[in-house]
Amino acid sequence: MALGSTPRMTLGGTDLSVVGRTRIYVCGVTPYDVTHLGHAATYVWVDAVDRVLRRLGGQVEVCRNVTDVDDVLFAAAERAGGLYEQFAAVQQFHFEQDMDLLGVRKPAHEPRAHVFVPQVVALAQSLLDKGAAYESAGSVYLPGAGVAEQAGLDRDTAERLVKEYGGRLDDPAKRDPIDQAVWQVSGEGEPAWDSPWGPGRPGWHAECTAMALSTYGPSMDLHAGGADLRFPHHAFEAAQAQAATGVVPFARAWMHVGIVQLEGPKMAKSVGNLVFAKDLVQQSSPGAVRTMLLDRRYDEPWDYTPEVLQRAAARNDELYRAAGTPGTDQAAWEAVLAALAGDLDVPRALDIALEEGGQVARDLTTVLAL
Repeated sequence: MALGSTPRMTLGGTDLSVVGRTRIYVCGVTPYDVTHLGHAATYVWVDAVDRVLRRLGGQVEVCRNVTDVDDVLFAAAERAGGLYEQFAAVQQFHFEQDMDLLGVRKPAHEPRAHVFVPQVVALAQSLLDKGAAYESAGSVYLPGAGVAEQAGLDRDTAERLVKEYGGRLDDPAKRDPIDQAVWQVSGEGEPAWDSPWGPGRPGWHAECTAMALSTYGPSMDLHAGGADLRFPHHAFEAAQAQAATGVVPFARAWMHVGIVQLEGPKMAKSVGNLVFAKDLVQQSSPGAVRTMLLDRRYDEPWDYTPEVLQRAAARNDELYRAAGTPGTDQAAWEAVLAALAGDLDVPRALDIALEEGGQVARDLTTVLAL
C-alpha cells in the first residue's frame, strides 16, 4: 500500500475507508446460556472484518457489549437460584471461552449494560428535553411509528416484530403499542435503579445506544449484529442516538449477518433448536467451523446440517494442502485482497487461494484465521 494511502473496503455498498481508526460496534450476547452457532456466525464475521481491515493497514477498534440487564437473564438467574450479576458473569466467562476456541480476537471495548445505567438515564432525559420522547407512569418511551416507517415496515409487521422481541404491546402506559421504552418501571422482583421518574431499569435498545455513544461518541463506522436485530433493536437504537445527538447517520454502514437456521426455523434459545459452537469445534476444528461460517455471503441466511460442516472441513483441508505447495504470486494475492475488500467476498478469495496455493493460501489462512 502506498505511503499516505487509506485502507479501502466496501460493505453493503458503503465505502468504509477512513482516516484514523475504524470504529466497529457489535451487539453482544445476553449472558444466560452457552454460545450457539447463530451467535458464533455474527462474531466470526465481525472478526473477519477486523482482520481484513488490519491487513489492509487500518487501525481498528471493536466494541462488543454485554447485555446483562434483560428480562430473559433475570428469569434464567431466578430459575438457577442465583443473583443475576453472578449468573451473568459465569455465562460471560463461558462465552469468552467459546470466542477463544473460534479464534475471535478480544474486543478493545466490552461495556456491560449494568455499568451504564446512569448513561441511559441521561439519554432518556436528553430525549425528553428535545421532545423526542415522553414520560408515562414512571417510564420513558420513544414513539415507534416513525421508526417503523423509516425502516420500511407496515404496521402489522412492525407490531409482530415488536411483540416477538419482548416489546410489550399491551403496556397501558404507552401511547402507541409499538413505542419502545428508553427507561421502564421494573417488574416485581427485578433489579431497579433510581431515576428522575422513579425506580426502574433501562430499556433494551437504550442500553446499546448508551454504551455505543459512551464508547465512540455520536457516530461510528460500522454497526454489526444478526439480521434478526434489524428491527426493532437496531432501528430504535439508531433513532434514539440520532434524536439525542442530532448527528446523522448513527452508523456509516450496517452489517446484518444472515440468520442460521436448523431444519427451517431460526436457531434461537427461545426455540431450543440449538447447535453449540464448542461442540462443532470438538467434532471438527476451529478452522473448519470458521470456514463453514465465512464461505458464503455474510448476509445470506442458511441452514446448518452436519453435511455443511463436513464440506467446510474438506475445503479447509484442501486449503492447507494448497498452502503446503511452493510459489508466491503477488498478482494472485492482490486479487485475494480485492475480493476481501469488496464486500467480504470470502468464497472468491478462497477459490483464488486454492487455485494458486503456496504463499497466497498461507496468507489467506492467516488473515481469516482459518
